[in-house]
Amino acid sequence: MQEASAIERLVHEIYGEAVKSDLTQPVRDPFRAVELLEKRYKLVVDKRIVAVTFAAFMASRPVLFEGPPGTGKTEVGEALLELWSGKRPFILPCSENYDEYKVIGDFHPIMALRKGFNEESFIPRPLLAAIILDTGVLVDEIRRSNEDFQNLLLDISDKRRIIVPELRRMFKARGYGFQIIFTSNPEDIAQNELSDAFLRRVVRVDFNYPPRDVEAKIIRLRAGSRPRIPTNITNMILDTINALRKTGIQHKPGTAEAVLWARMAQELARLRGSDVVSINDVVETSMPVLAKRVEDEDEVREVVSKHFGVEP
Repeated sequence: MQEASAIERLVHEIYGEAVKSDLTQPVRDPFRAVELLEKRYKLVVDKRIVAVTFAAFMASRPVLFEGPPGTGKTEVGEALLELWSGKRPFILPCSENYDEYKVIGDFHPIMALRKGFNEESFIPRPLLAAIILDTGVLVDEIRRSNEDFQNLLLDISDKRRIIVPELRRMFKARGYGFQIIFTSNPEDIAQNELSDAFLRRVVRVDFNYPPRDVEAKIIRLRAGSRPRIPTNITNMILDTINALRKTGIQHKPGTAEAVLWARMAQELARLRGSDVVSINDVVETSMPVLAKRVEDEDEVREVVSKHFGVEP
């Protein structure tokens, strides 16, 4: 067996513990994955999404989860990457100034002066660590990065290898655990367009708000059973959330906000010593959770008042 290089040893030293999972082995059966998503991660995911994602991985194609905020893209992507590889994935939250040095690695200036520009002075970053450790990468909000960075990621994903020219080294994926999922919100104003080259080479999976019965199930799973949320109050929460999605407010609430609203109401009930959530608990937590911008406050207040019959 070939001896590990200095970079590989450093990757295991820095990132080895971070990617450890309590999964005993990778899970690549879509039916089993759907079960574990609900039981382990408290996520209700359509089997079609799981099957298409796994099929893309098998075809060596990165996946693009695209849809409005709060629809579970990041959580589902992170969970699927962990199930597929059996290890925790790396999360890269994109920004305009991301480049290869921030995600692949760069030389430590002081160490490079002392030891030269070699493996001993090179500091590996998450993308290089992922390919060495054979785990996944979730690239969050890819539209916030520049086109050069997008092309870099596609090239690495296509060829399943990273070249570090300064070291005259190529690091190749040794298994199938190294996969990439991108997330994107096409309505985000702080973003760039995705190039045709990018869109041609990814498998796009559309995310949207779930059906009402699924959203109610997600609230039950994520909020827990205590303090208890009566069914009529869960229905009022969903009525309000769905009504707000049809308004002109800039930040439309997703499933994540519905869950947070229910949990905030539960915590307020708990602070009051009650084991049942009341309408007052829900109404009092509505504005902090739902009104993300000052200009949206009046419309949010009006919708909440209409569905709960009281002024928030």
